[in-house]
Amino acid sequence: MSKNSGMKVVHYSDYLQLERILDSQQPESGLVGKPAHDEMLFIIIHQAYELWFKQIMYEVESVNGIMQQPSLNDNSPELQTVVHRLQRVVTILKVLVQQIDIMETMTPMDFLDFRDMLRPASGFQSWQFKALEARLGLQFQHRHGQEYYISQLRQEQIDLIKKVESERPLISLLNSWLERMPFLDIEAQWWDNYTNIYTESLSDNEKANLEGFHRVFDNIEQTERQLSARAGRAALFIMLYRGYPILQLPFQLLNVLLEIDEQLSTWRYRHMNMVHRMIGTRVGTGGSTGKEYLKGAVDKHYIFREIAQLTSFLVERRKLPALSQNMERRLGFDAGA
Repeated sequence: MSKNSGMKVVHYSDYLQLERILDSQQPESGLVGKPAHDEMLFIIIHQAYELWFKQIMYEVESVNGIMQQPSLNDNSPELQTVVHRLQRVVTILKVLVQQIDIMETMTPMDFLDFRDMLRPASGFQSWQFKALEARLGLQFQHRHGQEYYISQLRQEQIDLIKKVESERPLISLLNSWLERMPFLDIEAQWWDNYTNIYTESLSDNEKANLEGFHRVFDNIEQTERQLSARAGRAALFIMLYRGYPILQLPFQLLNVLLEIDEQLSTWRYRHMNMVHRMIGTRVGTGGSTGKEYLKGAVDKHYIFREIAQLTSFLVERRKLPALSQNMERRLGFDAGA
């Protein structure tokens, strides 16, 4: 009897549904009898982008599911899974940036051969990318171009984005996770000592930093921040003492979120420059202001900026307050002892 007897026979082409995928490129220029060679490249690159957006969303949704647990062990396989999947997101985003190199093999004149046939189609209508931004934590009030960011989408796409926006994003889940960390409760005196050390470390022309320090870490009501003062203190503690075994994974989590922001920013910046190279100052096919819209998004759409800002409040290792023996044990490999 065959080893695979009784099992479904799966063919490569059927499994990947290649017939559907390879038949899904329908250049508009060919339909009107004026084939433009580079339109095929344009279609395939944007289809690849949307497939990668789907994969990134899949990874982020799985991470959010793990982070929603009421108690997440900071030295657990679950946290390792979170870090691993977010590192995969970073790697995919690097691929998205590199794909722009391929796009730029198309010259502005090549693009003009079919550009006007695309109206009003535009990358601005990528509902998946907008949903991904919301899933990570980009709030509506922090968006550039609020007045028309969903104006060109179909109603079912708007509904999907609104649904994502109604759910807790990754940055909110990160805030809850950081707030649960018990280190600062155990070392209550530590924060007072650190505040004094940080204050003394500032030069005369850095005193303005002290105002920012208290704005971030004092328990005052703030509507603009997504990380609470307690979460901010916990994140700073992780950055300062990341050499301890139990803090290595938490530090990797904070760091990979900064990498996601960096890659998203790099992608937007490269995209902006490519658009400027292709169409100059002309209005985009979707009706946006082209380069100017993209520049606004580059400047404004940093999702994890509050983590990045914590580096303003670091001091040298040699100046760090000493931890109690009990805390050192808890942060070591015998944390459960």
